Amino acid sequence: MKLKLALLLGASALALASLGGAASAQDCPRGTLDERYCDADGDLIADIPSDESQLIDPSTLVFAYTPVEDPAVYATAWADFIDFLGEKTGKDIVFFPVQSNAAQIEAMRSGRLHIAGFNTGSNPLAVNCAGFRPFTIMAGEDGSFGYEMEIITYPGSGIEKVEDIKGKQLAFTAPTSNSGFKAPSAILKADYDMLPERDFEPVFSGKHDNSVLGVANKDYPAASIANSVMQRMIERDVVSEDQIVSLYKSQTFPTTGYGVVYNLKPDLQQAIQDAFFEFEWEGSSLEEEFSKNGEAQFIPITYQENWDVIRKIDAANDVSYACQ
Repeated sequence: MKLKLALLLGASALALASLGGAASAQDCPRGTLDERYCDADGDLIADIPSDESQLIDPSTLVFAYTPVEDPAVYATAWADFIDFLGEKTGKDIVFFPVQSNAAQIEAMRSGRLHIAGFNTGSNPLAVNCAGFRPFTIMAGEDGSFGYEMEIITYPGSGIEKVEDIKGKQLAFTAPTSNSGFKAPSAILKADYDMLPERDFEPVFSGKHDNSVLGVANKDYPAASIANSVMQRMIERDVVSEDQIVSLYKSQTFPTTGYGVVYNLKPDLQQAIQDAFFEFEWEGSSLEEEFSKNGEAQFIPITYQENWDVIRKIDAANDVSYACQ
């Protein structure tokens, strides 16, 4: 299955092709990046433009967290950090509750989103097609980070092992999701010789919480999800552990990557990075929500190193980062 970003973003994103900017006219190295970006240093992300006329310095910065659960919950969770980010940058900060991965990527690509947390599977698309420059990830006090993909069912479903999903529905979240689509697709094909349509009926719930709730309420016989999302839902009593049976748990993957759009002024990008790394978690709304997964700080990461396994999964699924 070849996944093209253009199919996910729709006509409005394609209309932006004519707004490619100066980078598209340059003869510069870019690897798999869209033609509007350059990658002279070979770190796989878009370079900050050297031409000052291409840099932006908005009076209001827009921040979006990956659309995994109820946006209202996360507007509250991020409130203290957003206040601190405003203090560090001297800017007004707006929290933008996005409803889909595609909408989040399109918002950054079109210049309407400046700071974001993109989920694991969306990071490569955001990097290559929207000029996203990830630099940090949430981690525990000991520096550990990540989550696992789990394939789940409910008690009494008649599904005792992964192979029992044959002939039944399997709920994915969205084509851009690592744990909600790309990783399970690769694992089911490689380890179980199971293909969508041939061996099971694939359906898409839109978000991880929809999939977890769908299984807990017996709407879906099985689903692939990020267990970090499921754990937060259990902690908030949205679902209970006795409603879920785990059939498969993957290796650990990097979780949401946070960063900025490539063409913010360098000093502004630095101020944003400083805000992430200097934020005091203790007693904050961020700690209240994300400590449920054991997360306690932001640590530095690189897309080139930490997303290597995700790019390999994409390659196994024949995913293309073409933007049009």
